[in-house]
Amino acid sequence: MIFDKTFELKINGATQRVRMIAEGSGLPPLLIVQAGPGFPLLHEAGKFQRRLNLEKDFRVCYWEQRGCGNVSRNDATNVTLQQQVDDLREVLHWLKKETGQATIVFGISLGATFSLQAAEHERDVKAIVAISPDAHTASSDASAAFFMQTHSVNANDKRLNAKLMKLGEPPYTDAAAFRLRARILSDLGAIEHGRKFGDLLKETLFNLIRTYGLLGTASAMRNMNLIQNQLLPQLVSLNMISNPPRLNVPVHYVFGEQDPLISAEIVQRLPVAIAAPKAAVTLVPDAGHMVHFDQPEIVRSIIMQACNET
Repeated sequence: MIFDKTFELKINGATQRVRMIAEGSGLPPLLIVQAGPGFPLLHEAGKFQRRLNLEKDFRVCYWEQRGCGNVSRNDATNVTLQQQVDDLREVLHWLKKETGQATIVFGISLGATFSLQAAEHERDVKAIVAISPDAHTASSDASAAFFMQTHSVNANDKRLNAKLMKLGEPPYTDAAAFRLRARILSDLGAIEHGRKFGDLLKETLFNLIRTYGLLGTASAMRNMNLIQNQLLPQLVSLNMISNPPRLNVPVHYVFGEQDPLISAEIVQRLPVAIAAPKAAVTLVPDAGHMVHFDQPEIVRSIIMQACNET
């Protein structure tokens, strides 16, 4: 890489980091807004590079959100949904000053939600690529619950049924229940298509330790738990259908056909609800919630299209 630098920023009273990587100079900035809540990002830079190779055409910025990763406990104990949106706006301002260009925002899941909300008030955004945005928690919970229960009944899977009994009915407002549901959905191939929870966990732990070290990984896991316990109760009322942002930039929505967290109704209604000068919707086959890892070539082409729009 010609450029690889990690910036430490003070954003709204919290220390946050942005790692900027590029193969060339003067490339347009692309900001990755990670899924969540509480998920770090710096440890996944290598995975993004291997799958998407975005650094060839962009100054790719991996933003470690408030409280995420190897930071102090204090930074992870004052996190709200609105604070994350406000932080993102400050990162966009910083990127405009740093690069002199408007940013393409590549938001994933809850990160896509933050991206859509932040862009309503910003002129420093060129376009948004929104991967599996969280838009309506009640609908998402119901869709995922139906998916898991259907699998349990059709497969006559007693072990899965026991896990569902332990999980209980939504909403899920604490970290333990959220992680159990993620584990079940992963084992059913709904997070990364065809990959089970054990494989994803091993990969994640290896990358966390390589990036943060053992003590830093312990801090990152602690912070994830703290943030989830704060944000999950706030997410219960999330409804971007009835309370949508109004945008002045193009939006490319990307959904996986095998993603039970996004109902067909949301795929249809969300782009209509959010006013934008241009809205494109791509439903990607053989992809779960993490579409960009399941079908990276398709997602990369969408990002290039967003970059080339005027």
